[in-house]
Amino acid sequence: MKIAVVTGASSGMGREFVYALDSEFNLDEIWVVARREDRLKELSAKCRSIIRPLAWDLADKKSFDKYKSLLEEEKPEISVLVNGAGYGLFGTFEEMELDGQLGITDVNDKALTAFCLLSLPYMKSGDSIINIGSNSSWQPVPYMAVYAASKAYVLSFSRAIGRELKNRGIHVMCVCPGWIKTEFMDRAVHDDTVKYYDRWYTSKQVIDQAMKDLKRKKKVSILGAPVRRQVRLVKHLPVDMVMNTWCKQQGKD
Repeated sequence: MKIAVVTGASSGMGREFVYALDSEFNLDEIWVVARREDRLKELSAKCRSIIRPLAWDLADKKSFDKYKSLLEEEKPEISVLVNGAGYGLFGTFEEMELDGQLGITDVNDKALTAFCLLSLPYMKSGDSIINIGSNSSWQPVPYMAVYAASKAYVLSFSRAIGRELKNRGIHVMCVCPGWIKTEFMDRAVHDDTVKYYDRWYTSKQVIDQAMKDLKRKKKVSILGAPVRRQVRLVKHLPVDMVMNTWCKQQGKD
């Protein structure tokens, strides 16, 4: 049985990845993971593949055991794993609750790492892992400190395991988008601490680019010439200058 696994599939980029994989790959099933089972079930009406909803909270380590047990029972081939689950919180670090901040690393990093490791025994040459990073992966971002750091981990981790898995023929790609209008922003923004957004893209635009880049075996997928220019710049500018520029954009000293 050939499958794809998509976490964070109830909305945003995860949901768009489900549609794209269903269209581009011949899959028996797509396993879709998120907390909201009703939103996962809605995917069946729009996909050719059988949709298997897995209503799990990836902040709970028990979800890893459930995934491991299901894989052992079904023994599928995972053609594509998409780690799309994640969230962020924008604001002053010391003023935000501890549980929310730790939850970011639980979902963005720990769950992503677990799903990669648990999936690999069921992948072979030609299969792919897609991890969702961010434009924040490339630099420290004040007032998004934990979120940006969590996405720096995703980029570094993706590059490293991509190198390790090269001899197995398993391709790893990190998607690093700029600002996207999704439900992510509804959760992340709770005040006006972060208020400057230079340009917006849609989830579909990001995923359309990612699917093209996956075919080209790119290691990193970045949508938009302005975002790519910014990435090139921050690689060469002093870190303090980059952070100062960001803070001035947000009206911070």
